Amino acid sequence: MYVGNANVDAATDRGWLLGHFKAPDEVRHSEDVEIKWGIHRAGDERSQWVTGEHRTALLILISGRFRIELPDRTVLLANQGDYVVWGKNVDHSWHAEEESVVMTVRWPSIPGYAAP
Repeated sequence: MYVGNANVDAATDRGWLLGHFKAPDEVRHSEDVEIKWGIHRAGDERSQWVTGEHRTALLILISGRFRIELPDRTVLLANQGDYVVWGKNVDHSWHAEEESVVMTVRWPSIPGYAAP
């Protein structure tokens, strides 16, 4: 069992709470799914697009205004609970229009794979 706080735990591993990158003997280790608690200041954005993604992703807005850029459209998450799902091989980027908290779920959790 593990009990924690996403705001506190997110600071220790770039926001990642669960995935293959956690110690194998820890309950938060998973090769099936990754979960991230992202805390972003207004104006934060990816330094470059993620390309060649090998996972499916779900991003849920907890608070703030958060924009996801996809090849064929822009999605603005503006209300608590707004979310977007995209599949494998979909390039993407993001921008925090306001201070934002988002939860990302990706699957599967792929050892050795990391977006720049």
